[in-house]
Amino acid sequence: MNHHPILEGKRALVVGVANEHSIAWGCAKAFHALGAELVLTYLNDKARPHVEPLAAQLGARLLPLDVREPGQLEALFAELQQSGRLDILVHSIAFAPKADLQGGLLDCSLDGFLQAMDVSCHSFVRMAKLVAPLMTQGGSMFAMSYHGADKVVPNYNVMGPVKAALESCCRYLAYELGPRDIRVHAISPGPLKTRAASGLKDFDLLLSDAVARSPLGELVDIDDVGQVCAYLASDFARRLTGSTVYVDGGLNIIA
Repeated sequence: MNHHPILEGKRALVVGVANEHSIAWGCAKAFHALGAELVLTYLNDKARPHVEPLAAQLGARLLPLDVREPGQLEALFAELQQSGRLDILVHSIAFAPKADLQGGLLDCSLDGFLQAMDVSCHSFVRMAKLVAPLMTQGGSMFAMSYHGADKVVPNYNVMGPVKAALESCCRYLAYELGPRDIRVHAISPGPLKTRAASGLKDFDLLLSDAVARSPLGELVDIDDVGQVCAYLASDFARRLTGSTVYVDGGLNIIA
């Protein structure tokens, strides 16, 4: 088999790079290595200096996106439309107010629940609606989940129901977008030391437990996740859609 960049000629939009530990950064690097052209987004002016040098490393275009700011998502896509089609979307953002995340589900406020659902789940649906018309030759979309969507993980709290909703959204979007040759997957990495994870109580215990219990006996890293997304975005996976794909060394199969 000839070695060739399997994503050559494809354009990817990667949302959620905060720093070099971000899952989204692992995805961006993998797409770039396989020949894709990249657009990255940064949350706000505070985040920009952390993301700018990363975008520069990959020769990526950099645009602002805070999904909570009215009109910003639409502005991003109006801008992207100018430069032609998109083939790949990575949604790797989540948010819950700290008090609502660190308390149990019983104590989660309505406002906290709605904010978590808006940023972590419904923004993917909104994004999919805007991206789909740009995926004129088909494409693939990815949203980041976690095993806490499916089974109870202590301290994951409100994010459990929110990620469960996100995984279900991926299935319904896969169904609705299938006729346009757009494939949608939820990606469920094992515990990773990212900025988002640092908000979870006792996260170090999750990490050591993952190593001890997973069949492969090693933590996954952001490059592992990126390579799986790159494979799923390629023609090698053109008949796969609607799955929740675990990238966790097999941890999810263990009772």
